[in-house]
Amino acid sequence: MHKILITVYDMEIGGIERSLINMLESFDYDNYEVDLFICHHSGDFLSLLPEKVNLLPQISKYSVFRKSMIDCLKEGHFLALFIRLLSKTMASMKARARRLKEGSGYIQMQLDLKYNSYVLPRLKQNYDLAISYAWPHDLVANRVSAAKKIAWIHTDYSELEIDNNIDLVVWKKFDVIASISDACTDAFLNTYPSLQNKIKLIENITSPSFIRKMAESEIPSNERYQDSFTIVSVGRLSYVKGFDMAVKALRLLHDKGLTQIKWLIVGYGGYEDELKQLIANNHLEESFVLLGKKVNPYPYIKACDLYVQPSRYEGKAVTVTEAKILGKPILITNYTTASSQIEDGVEGLICELSVEGIAAGIERLLADSKLRASFANKCAQTDYSNNDELNKLYNIVHVSEQNYVMKEVTV
Repeated sequence: MHKILITVYDMEIGGIERSLINMLESFDYDNYEVDLFICHHSGDFLSLLPEKVNLLPQISKYSVFRKSMIDCLKEGHFLALFIRLLSKTMASMKARARRLKEGSGYIQMQLDLKYNSYVLPRLKQNYDLAISYAWPHDLVANRVSAAKKIAWIHTDYSELEIDNNIDLVVWKKFDVIASISDACTDAFLNTYPSLQNKIKLIENITSPSFIRKMAESEIPSNERYQDSFTIVSVGRLSYVKGFDMAVKALRLLHDKGLTQIKWLIVGYGGYEDELKQLIANNHLEESFVLLGKKVNPYPYIKACDLYVQPSRYEGKAVTVTEAKILGKPILITNYTTASSQIEDGVEGLICELSVEGIAAGIERLLADSKLRASFANKCAQTDYSNNDELNKLYNIVHVSEQNYVMKEVTV
């Protein structure tokens, strides 16, 4: 039985965690023993973990990364708190020097993980394969013993404001870097050309049967809008997801008299207060609805008339694939990796990445029910299951095993 370790920081609701659930639903547990190490046992997705996954006990010292400084102080994580303060100071200096648009948050995460990974206890088990599923990847790089190690790319590195020199040191410690799309690969290699030999395309695993089963759940009666043209978007409330552009696009549509549109956002995050103020400023409180955190977004996607992804950038949005599985017409903005998400004009539309572009795309699809039906039918008739992608992981394990045997014979 081959032993595989997968690590992630927590199981809060998010695209990376959702894609992990799909992958875990699809594993061959007859031939592979899968340990899951979650730094902090928190998050609504914990309840969705398959029974065959071996959830490792939480190690207190690993639980600090997404806790507040006050919580770290209360729980006695004094070294972690010192590292957090040091990282925050250093990251702020770097961000000011580089005049970063999104501040120092990502660099602080890098520094925090870098220094903590030198002092945290090592995981005791040895593995055939260790997978670091969420960035930063220092913990698997420095605290795990495995014959092969994989780090996952889930985002567009041309847009990420990080310290690439810190990152490069970590990437070099992995045998394979798994990229979820060709567009993600291109963006990554533009930043790290020396790592070309490590890159391997392994798409997000999708489990259509799991998604369709979850979509059968009932929507609360107060969240149904049957007399409206309903748009749904799913994602964390952040600048990256472009929901501020969505609010302004809906205002443009209402100004044209298209007031039958209701836009529902499933998700939560730090951008909520700004979005609420923007919604109020545009007098859209009844039409642009923040539904908040939902463990199961699939019934909302299934019930909508149009799924829209208004992001400024994405690696490969899991929710777009899920909307395709549920047979919905789709509109996405023309972020860098958009062409890897849908076939424009066949499965949905790719619109200009702007307020006006989003509004124009929605207006076109609202007016053309035949086009919407064409997109929906194409998606409904397409098999989006891709369990074969897991064979790429299994092959990495077996290649590692063969190399070990050859080495033993040679010796």
